[in-house]
Amino acid sequence: MTSKTLKFIVITLLILLIATVAADPLSAQCAMCKASSEANLKAGGGDPKGLNAGILYMLMLPYLLVASIGYWWWRNRKKESMQVAELTDTDFQQS
Repeated sequence: MTSKTLKFIVITLLILLIATVAADPLSAQCAMCKASSEANLKAGGGDPKGLNAGILYMLMLPYLLVASIGYWWWRNRKKESMQVAELTDTDFQQS
């Protein structure tokens, strides 16, 4: 693994960590979830922070999946272009 790839991975993980930590105080509830959470709180239920965390978790998964597929595609295209660049004229000549 090159230092450039390692740097990319570290920066990506750092951005994801910051986004996860910064998202904690945000209210991620839709109108129905908020109404349900407020009704639960009035009935003596617990704090709805777990509900917010679950909604943020479900919101983050599709983005991570798309980013992972995009990274996989980019890495394979980069490898393919490097292999094509390594070919010489003698590789294309027919005997």
